[in-house]
Order: sequence, then structure tokens, then C-alpha cells
Amino acid sequence: MLFGHWTVAQEIKLSSPDKQLEITLTLADNISWNSMLKGSNVITNAVISMNMGDGRILGHTPKLRRNKLEHKTEMLMPQVPNKDASITSEFNQLTLNFRDDYQLIFRAYNDGVAYRFIDGNGKPKNVYNEEMTLSFPNGTTSYFPQEESFYSHNERVYLVKEITEMEDGAFCSLPVMFNTKSAKVLLTESALIDYPGMFLAKIGSNSMTATFPKYVLKAVPNEASNPDRNQILVEEADYIAKIKGERSYPWRVFIISDDDRTFVESNLVTQLADKTKIPNADWIKPGQVAWDWYNANNIYGVDFEAGLNMETYKYYIDFASKNGIEYVILDEGWTKSTTEIMEDNENLDVPELIQYAKSKNVEIILWVLWKPLDENPDEILKLYSSWGAVGIKVDFMQRSDQYVVQSYGKIAEIAAKYKMLVDYHGAFKPAGVERVWPNIINYEGVKGNENNKWSGDINPEHNVTLPFIRMAAGPLDFTPGAMINMNKVDYETGGPNFAPLFTRPMSLGTRAHQVAMYVVFEAPLQMLCESPTIYYKEQETVDFITQIPTIWDETVVLEGAVSDYIVVARRKGDDWYLGAMTDWTARDFELNLSFLGDGDYGMQAYQDGLNASRNAQDYKMVNKSVNRNNKLDIKLSSGGGYAAIFKKK
Repeated sequence: MLFGHWTVAQEIKLSSPDKQLEITLTLADNISWNSMLKGSNVITNAVISMNMGDGRILGHTPKLRRNKLEHKTEMLMPQVPNKDASITSEFNQLTLNFRDDYQLIFRAYNDGVAYRFIDGNGKPKNVYNEEMTLSFPNGTTSYFPQEESFYSHNERVYLVKEITEMEDGAFCSLPVMFNTKSAKVLLTESALIDYPGMFLAKIGSNSMTATFPKYVLKAVPNEASNPDRNQILVEEADYIAKIKGERSYPWRVFIISDDDRTFVESNLVTQLADKTKIPNADWIKPGQVAWDWYNANNIYGVDFEAGLNMETYKYYIDFASKNGIEYVILDEGWTKSTTEIMEDNENLDVPELIQYAKSKNVEIILWVLWKPLDENPDEILKLYSSWGAVGIKVDFMQRSDQYVVQSYGKIAEIAAKYKMLVDYHGAFKPAGVERVWPNIINYEGVKGNENNKWSGDINPEHNVTLPFIRMAAGPLDFTPGAMINMNKVDYETGGPNFAPLFTRPMSLGTRAHQVAMYVVFEAPLQMLCESPTIYYKEQETVDFITQIPTIWDETVVLEGAVSDYIVVARRKGDDWYLGAMTDWTARDFELNLSFLGDGDYGMQAYQDGLNASRNAQDYKMVNKSVNRNNKLDIKLSSGGGYAAIFKKK
């Protein structure tokens, strides 16, 4: 099969296995490339290079020594499968070997393209910059998660605007999506190991350029604002990374499609990640989590005072046990202080609490600040493990520079030694290290339900944007499960129907919208954010949610449009699960159930009630028998949702 050829202009064309996506590389004074999908321009000019700080700029006046074109098919079996238990990775690969001892590898997949530099020079060096300047066709718009600083939780809303309307210098975290009218492009990265995370900045009329946090030489506590977790980066180098010798650099990943469903189904970040360092990962147990912080330990109708005490957490543990929920998180407040994290507070005996939980078949995950953990990770994790804790929720990294990226791997490696799970909060997006250390079972890096406590940003339009952009990078700890649900406006007055309340939060969109998240949002460690007291009053909903797995054998997106709606079907074993969500526009769908296997299935459906547009908490349960030859009509209210469980008979 011929899928590339040289021309006298020293150009090479690389196509995807299905021939729909074509990449043209040009070697001249620099290395540039463009991409076309089905004959239409998507990326019109991309210039790439790396300044290695040793007199070499990889990609400047490139002198090609040899090249190799290959067609490859690989089978991957993710240890923690977010979408698919088995992934067929088929691609065409171009390897370019240059003088100055470096390589450039390009891969073309049916759903996108990726490239990486490999430096064969074994001497220590500092990388001063990595260039990636992208130009897009006129009229290209972006779903832009704009940042104000590299020092960030990476929790953003998506600003939709034409590139030409953006101010020069405006920049965003990854992943970011561009709509070129003929196709969409999502940019992210994989195999991000011991190297700073990439951001993207506006430059020129229709162009964007990569930008990176500098190497941090000195950071001090921010005495004016929560010094236990917030830092001031007082001294930074003029380079972005210190490198010991030869190495491969991160993959720059472009998912490209004219079908929005592709961005939800794509496994490119996983396919491009480095191989696992935990050969036997059977001890890594995905599951659901009862969580205290969202609901502010707000339980009531009990004969003890709620708070950060033994009685309250035993109440959470009992709730989890009664409902088959695998985990309870002890969030902020269980330690003596946020910096004295090797002792519990005066009202708690955490080792005793952990043993109580184990007696109820529930495991405990402990929240911890990143900074004190990073200073002494082995001793701290050894202690937590000796108590019987099985995981940590690490919070407030807020940085993407080389040191912190390295820290993600270091903490995960030590946690793996003690067979502990890691849930990263205050974090950047997944970028492949979770395949190397699959005990990194989830990431935040998303503007999720906790924002209901202080803002109205978490609305249905935002919720149906996330699966196509943020979730394309990997799992997201959105923390669904809110039971106090509100419509966009009051149905009689037309006034506000929602208010941010820190200790008694509510969500925008219908109850069924929240329940559908358990199928739509990928999270191997999936939270139930509401107060157990409220869940006890909503037992029918809890009984439905706790049937839904948190990892999947197969994913099929039936319908999807970025920021408008999504309908996804996922399989676990012989059973199928369906989740549908819409923005503020009510929608009807006729779904083909051909994804089901042979034979009959018992279907349990959780859908918007007839009055959900007046009261967002209105829902209806439907049970019936179906098979793959049936059609399923579903109606989604404004801000609505739908979830169904198909059990093989």
C-alpha cells in the first residue's frame, strides 16, 4: 500500500488508513505541515521546532538523512478502560531522521494526526522553547477555555468566538477545539512526562502558537491568600525544561473530524500514551464514591451534631454500605491542619474510622494538599496505607510547569508501591501519565458541579460541551448527582430559579440531566455529590445510579453536537447503558437500538417528567422489554436528560 511519496519540492504526503485525512509536510528553511479532510483545508500552515539551548534548533534548516513509511495496527487493552476495553490502533507512520541527531515522527489515524520530536543527543541541556504555530482557514471559530495565568486549576468555561476576534496574546489551556466550518479540530497532548504542559495563544490574524510555563526556580507561599495551598512563583528560568539527555518529547495530538461524535469516541490520547509501569493492576478498583465536601456535611434528622466528626462520617459510611457504594472520601478538614497532614483532627480517629468502613465493605480515600504531600510523599503515603486507606485525593497543584508534571508521576509511583489510588484535583487535564500509572484513576481539571456552590456557570450548555472537548483528553471528576435541581427561570415569573448557596447547593437542569451524567461522563472514580440525607429521600434515584458502572467495555455515540446535545450508549459485559443530555433546548430523538446484542433486554429508563419544565426535579421511571430491532423515542425537556439500563434477559 502506498500512502506517501516524495516530490522535488521535498514534500511528503501522509494519509490516514481510510484516505480521508491527508497531511502534507514541507521541508525548507523550517518544517511545516498542513492537513486536509476530504479535500478541504483544516490546518493551513503549521510550523514546528524545538530550541534545545545547545546551539541546535530542531526543525530549522532541517537536513534529512533518511525517512521511513510504515502501516501499523496495534491492539491495546487499557488497564482502566474509560471507553473501550479493547482498542484497535491503526495508523500510518512517517519517521524522519535528521542530521543533528533528532527524529520527527508523524502518525495519521482515521480520527486525527499526531507528531513528536525525539532527541538523540545524550548531553544535559535546557529546552528554551518549543514552537508550534498553527494557521486556520478564514472564519474559523474556537471553543476557547481562556486562562488568565499559567497558575491555574484549569477549570474554565468555553468562550465561542472567531479567532480573528480574539485579542493577541489571549491564551488557553488544553484541550481546545477549533471549528473550521468544513471540520473541527481538537488539540491536546499525550505522553506528557517530565516536561511542561502546553497552552495555546492567539498570534496574528488566524493563527495560534504554543506557549509553556517557564521552569520554576523558586516558589514561596502566598501569605495574602491561603498560603497552605497558594504560591507565588517568584523566580523563573528563561527556559521551559531541564533535560538530562536523549529522550522522546510529548505527542502533539489533533483529533480531526466533520462528525462531532468522533471527539467523544476517540481514544487517541490513550493510544499515544507510554506503556504502563504497573504490569499487574488487578488491585486498582474503579467505583462510586459518597462525598462530603459538595454538600458541606449537611446531614439532618439525626441525633448528633453534623460536622467533621466520627458520627457524621459513620453516617456517610453506612449510606455507602447500604447502597453498594465502594468508597467514601474524607475531604478537607480531617487532618489536624491542612499542613499537618500526618495527624487527624481532635474529633476524628481516622484509623478507627477506616476499620469501621472496612467492616461495612467500604474503603476510604483521604484528601490531601499537594504541597505538603510533595515534600514528603513516601512517609505520608506509607502512614496512610498503614491506617488502611486505599487512595488519596490530591488537591491544589495549580501548576503545569516541569516540576509539577514530574510530581504527578512521582506521587503516583509511590502510591502504587502502597497500592493506593490517586485522584488529582486542582489539576491539569489527563495527558497520558494515567496509562503509565493507571492508579491515577481520575482527574478534575474541569469546571464541575462544585461550582454550583458559588456560581451559575454549570448550566446544561456547559455540560453538553464537556464530553466533546475536555473528556476527549480523558476522565473528568465532574462530581454529578445533585438532587436539588432548578430550571433556567421560574415558570410563572420568568425570574431567576437558581441561586449559588455554598452549604446547600443546587444544580441547573433537570434531575434526569444529572442522572444521565453517570453514563455520559467518564470517571472511573465517580462521585455521588449530594447529602446522604437527601439521597435517602430519593432512594429510587440512588437505586438507579448505583447500577451504573464506572468503566466500560464499549462506547457508541448515537447522536452528538458540541454544546447542543449528546446521546451515548455504553456496554459493560452483556448489559448496555444509555445517557442523553441536552442544553436549554428541548429535544426529541428516535433511537435505533441496533447496538444491543441478540435476544431480549429488560429496560429501566429514567426520564424527564411531563412537568420537568416547571419543576426540574420531576422525573418518571419506565420499565419495559426491548430488543435490537426496536426504536426508542425519547423526549428531553429544556436542560433535560434521559438514562436507561438494558439488562440482558
